[in-house]
Amino acid sequence: MRDRASVVIVGGGIMGLSVAWHLAKDHGITDTVVVEKGYLCGGASGRNGGGVRAQFGSEENIRLMQESIRMCRDFAAEMKINVWFRQGGYLFLVRNERAQKNLEKSVRVQNECGLATRLLEPKEAKRIVPELDIEGVLLASYNPDDAVVFPWPFVWGYAECAQKLGVDIETFTEVTGFETRGSRIEGVVTNKGTIRTNRVVNACGAWSPLLAALLDVALPNRPHRHEICSTEPLKPWLKPLVADLSNGLYFSQSMRGEIVGGISNEDVPEGLDMGSSHRFLALYARALTRTVPLLGRVKVLRQWAGCYDLTPDANPIVGEVDTIEHFYQASGFMGHGFMMAPVMGKLLAQHIAEGTKLPLFDRWNLRRFAEGKLLSESMIIG
Repeated sequence: MRDRASVVIVGGGIMGLSVAWHLAKDHGITDTVVVEKGYLCGGASGRNGGGVRAQFGSEENIRLMQESIRMCRDFAAEMKINVWFRQGGYLFLVRNERAQKNLEKSVRVQNECGLATRLLEPKEAKRIVPELDIEGVLLASYNPDDAVVFPWPFVWGYAECAQKLGVDIETFTEVTGFETRGSRIEGVVTNKGTIRTNRVVNACGAWSPLLAALLDVALPNRPHRHEICSTEPLKPWLKPLVADLSNGLYFSQSMRGEIVGGISNEDVPEGLDMGSSHRFLALYARALTRTVPLLGRVKVLRQWAGCYDLTPDANPIVGEVDTIEHFYQASGFMGHGFMMAPVMGKLLAQHIAEGTKLPLFDRWNLRRFAEGKLLSESMIIG
């Protein structure tokens, strides 16, 4: 392991690896070290459903995801690895008037940003997915350009290509502290030695508050266990990812034929818990079979969980903090960090390398919570 680096990135998920890749490729900063306390794909980057969408409620998120989808589409060719990118679209359903109003408002913003999203009556949604039971559905929206990918190759692709450019990736390496002088970082202390640096990226996802606390920085993020399951493979029949904004249900069909999905579940243990539960299966099964009754006899083959990284206003925390020089945040993505990582890695690398002041980073800065300038995002699922 290097004993000195221009930048140390803590967190070897897709967010941290995207930053490392762009630092090396776009800015020539190759003496970067990525520190990961476990194995690659061991955290949320290897435990998510692989959805990639631009259907959000805020202009900032929509425009970010337009670029991120383009980058995801080009990823396989650029990184020389198959990610099973499939643009089958996202079909959103709503079942109550409040969700209906939010969806209508969100689609107006999406259309203003150039998305091809359409509002659909329930019968029109059933034409896209004939197997749907539309009883109780008030409205739907559909954007054919949203996509689903296989998550693991994205992590492997970033890691391999960053390493080829000289980036060090140290797995099973835990950060235990920092060496500082006043507000300046001088070194990152790990269980394998100290790395001299004055620039650190906190890309730990749900573990980010624990890392920040080592520098007396308080993040308002909280972890939330989110579970997913996968069924036996079926013949291809489901083109879009279907999501119900009323209960957080979502499901899609993989290239291998499995139905992969999850649902909101508020009754989970507090803290960093990645265990599985029977309660999740009961919630998911009831909601899924209500939406697509023919799936009632399909067998579930495996179940797993990861941790969402939640913030009080459903928006990320990105950029430098006020109290520690060059301590960059990239957390709080509400379970959508995987899909945003390609573009966020590019922007954060630019900010680190060039000192570029980006309005988005001012909007998403940690100080907004102390100043009471909270944001909003209505289209959060899962």
